Amino acid sequence: MDKIDISLNINDKPFEVRVAPNDTLLEVLRDQLDLTGSKESCGEGVCGSCTVHMDDKPVRSCLTLALEAQGCNIKTVEGLANGDDLSDLQQSFIDHGAVQCGFCTPGMLMSADALLKSNPSPNEETTRKALSGNICRCTGYAKIVEAVCHAANPHDRCPDCKTDNNSGE
Repeated sequence: MDKIDISLNINDKPFEVRVAPNDTLLEVLRDQLDLTGSKESCGEGVCGSCTVHMDDKPVRSCLTLALEAQGCNIKTVEGLANGDDLSDLQQSFIDHGAVQCGFCTPGMLMSADALLKSNPSPNEETTRKALSGNICRCTGYAKIVEAVCHAANPHDRCPDCKTDNNSGE
């Protein structure tokens, strides 16, 4: 199979890669670009572990061909932080103990980030619905939902936070 050169914009950085027509975006991210945050679990688009944003919409990178991503803005979990500074959402996951084994966390974060961009103050029901396409085998989702809801207002006092990073002002 002949390979094709394509240009990708990932986390606001340009990349040139050579792909086979059947290479998935996940394969290119992990195997060629060493962006290993997105995980492959089911390989069928069911679990959500491979979720990334493509033009600000969450997509399953295990089902998305790399060729489809050309010309799109791709954001991976690596793009949530600003250098060494975690995003409010990432910090909230830590503060609420919403990370256990961590395998689902990148997909959860990317789905939650998309939710918070479209709905800056989601309630529990909305959050659960937005995360319903992400499977976590370790938790009952309660801490994850709390973390996402708190990330909407990260400076509010929160009795559930494990660390006190909130000014309360």
